[in-house]
Amino acid sequence: MLTDFERSRYEWQMWTDGVGESGQEKLKQARVLVSRCGGVGGVVAFELAAAGVGTLVLAHAGNLKPSDLNRQLLMTHDYLGKPRRDSIEERLRALNPLIEIQAVGENISTDNADDLISQVDIVIDCAPLFPERYAMNDAAMRRGIPMIETAMFDSDITLTTFVPGRTGCLRCLYPEAPPYWKRQFPVFGAVSGVVACMAAYEAIKLITGVGHVLENIMLTADLGTMQFRRMPIRRNPACTTCPPLTA
Repeated sequence: MLTDFERSRYEWQMWTDGVGESGQEKLKQARVLVSRCGGVGGVVAFELAAAGVGTLVLAHAGNLKPSDLNRQLLMTHDYLGKPRRDSIEERLRALNPLIEIQAVGENISTDNADDLISQVDIVIDCAPLFPERYAMNDAAMRRGIPMIETAMFDSDITLTTFVPGRTGCLRCLYPEAPPYWKRQFPVFGAVSGVVACMAAYEAIKLITGVGHVLENIMLTADLGTMQFRRMPIRRNPACTTCPPLTA
């Protein structure tokens, strides 16, 4: 499955215990959806492209604004006022022309979630708003597709992985959207980049089978103090969205 050039390009990561050529082939065959390619999702997409994930489906609407540039590393100054999708696609193709990029100029909604998620093996939620996050969650649970859930605010980050049949889902954690959650919030790109790299490695672990993913665990961190915590989370028995747990 790998060409000689691909073996050379990915050689160092193939040295990782348990990866090897078979793990790199799994990455090449994988299809991952990233919702929003901003401060978090842009770095997720960049790392997955660098790792050789074969197909990236990237959903992000709108045109680039000056306030995006402190953290959205797939965007460049010359794209101000232009569709984010175009900058996303150009930067990733320049990084790795060997993979397939499907840049969609829409945000996830109940109208398109099922169609987009039906095309992939893993969903990574990097969206800031709960209607979008719920739409992804619900479609992923219906289709039995794992969803890596990321969030950040100021210096705080959270990360977990929902696997249908083995864990709960986003609605188990948040049956209703928190009223305090806002579209705009304090953010340094260094903070969003930290949780993004961790989310990208969660996806790599899911694809290759290497390491342990954060099933039934919420990882939280305050990067202001560099304090990290792992908290157990469970499926809500009253949740009607996620499928029943398997034995």
